[in-house]
Amino acid sequence: MGEMVVGLYVFVLATLAGREVITKVPPTLHTPLMSGANAISGIAVIGALVVSAQADTPLVEWLGVAAIVMAVINVVGGFMVTDRMLQMFRKR
Repeated sequence: MGEMVVGLYVFVLATLAGREVITKVPPTLHTPLMSGANAISGIAVIGALVVSAQADTPLVEWLGVAAIVMAVINVVGGFMVTDRMLQMFRKR
């Protein structure tokens, strides 16, 4: 139970800190930061794969699969947004 409380505490603090940081980013820095976020999401995909490969209960296996799906959606969406923003700077 104690680990769950600590994990929830870290999650809430990370959410609040992340929101504060994201709202302060100027639009000109969005594309480089998005590329960095895509790299971090790629690491999350690998972590989710490792967790699901070592799953010992069906619940952990399903949570691992859900983590993989969400991380892959995040990576693909991030690259789509980055590509769309970079197209704005191309000459026609």
